[in-house]
Amino acid sequence: MDIAIVGAGVIGLATAWRAAARGAAVTLIDPAPASGASAVAAGMLTPVSELTYGEEPLLRLGLASRDRYGAFVAELEEESGLPAGYRDDGILEVAFGPDDLAFLDDLRRFQESLGVPTETLTGRECRRLEPMLAPGVRGGLLAPEDGSVDPRRLAPALLAAAERHGARLVRERAAEVIVENGAAAGVRLEGGTEIRAGRVLLAAGPWSGDLGGLPPGIVPPVRPVKGQVIRLRTRVPFLRRCTRGLVRGSSVYLVPRADGEVVVGATQEEMGFDTRVTAGGVWELLRDARELLPGITELEFAEVSAGLRPGSPDNAPVMGPSALPGLVLGTGHFRNGVLLAPVSADILTEVLLDGTMPEIGRPFTPDRLEATA
Repeated sequence: MDIAIVGAGVIGLATAWRAAARGAAVTLIDPAPASGASAVAAGMLTPVSELTYGEEPLLRLGLASRDRYGAFVAELEEESGLPAGYRDDGILEVAFGPDDLAFLDDLRRFQESLGVPTETLTGRECRRLEPMLAPGVRGGLLAPEDGSVDPRRLAPALLAAAERHGARLVRERAAEVIVENGAAAGVRLEGGTEIRAGRVLLAAGPWSGDLGGLPPGIVPPVRPVKGQVIRLRTRVPFLRRCTRGLVRGSSVYLVPRADGEVVVGATQEEMGFDTRVTAGGVWELLRDARELLPGITELEFAEVSAGLRPGSPDNAPVMGPSALPGLVLGTGHFRNGVLLAPVSADILTEVLLDGTMPEIGRPFTPDRLEATA
């Protein structure tokens, strides 16, 4: 099977690795691999902390992916020879005020109704786990099975593993899908080169709808959702595990790395294809982070960046065969692309090579969005 994958973010890369490992001839097409949301994402693996009401199928998908991460990373690091920055030491979610604490308590009850384990903590217990937390922290929840990975390490490892199995990377922009006899037959690049393939996977994030050659309505609308992220550095231990906080209704998270980096994020802005870093976005992140961890102002400022998450109409992934034979979609992962990489790669590889959709992926097929396309 010849497969052309448009988009080399974590979803495209992970699928390229899995498909190539099964013997497919894979061509990845991306002028700047892993430079979109994958390069900006903090990499929290937190289906529990990200859970919202009415998203039970997405929760099950996230839990399945998180539970695969340990084995996924172990295999990836062995095949690529590169570290992925994986940690499975839990995520702490804390509340600053009484309203924030009430929200966390509602969330805890909802999680318990679904059988999702969390531990309720007092403010003192939160500070015992993270001594740098402010005295004003009222309480929190610990999701002991959640964790994180470093996407800036994960993506190169995925590319190396895919190339080890024969995948080829073409650093050029895809212009259009080649359609012949009513089916996708490959991809034409901006320079005119044609890459013929029996299957085409469209995994181009918020740019998935920009590819030419497709009949109207084949790709559901996927919008860009901007997120600004700050990177700080410290030479002394500051934070032991990923920490999310609610500060007067605003959410902020901090993700520590083994090398002393602390990632602070992330805004969520419906601004179209706007990747400007703004003073207001940086101020909001630092303001809320300082409320939770006052000592954060002493850390070295290393970087600020903005990326675009791919949001579908219902903010859930779009995965599976499209209405155009030969064209498979793998986009719309919104805030969960890194978390969902292992399970998405397994789902998409099965669709591409076997023509079947695993049970866990069926709630996320493109046909659920036909009415909004």
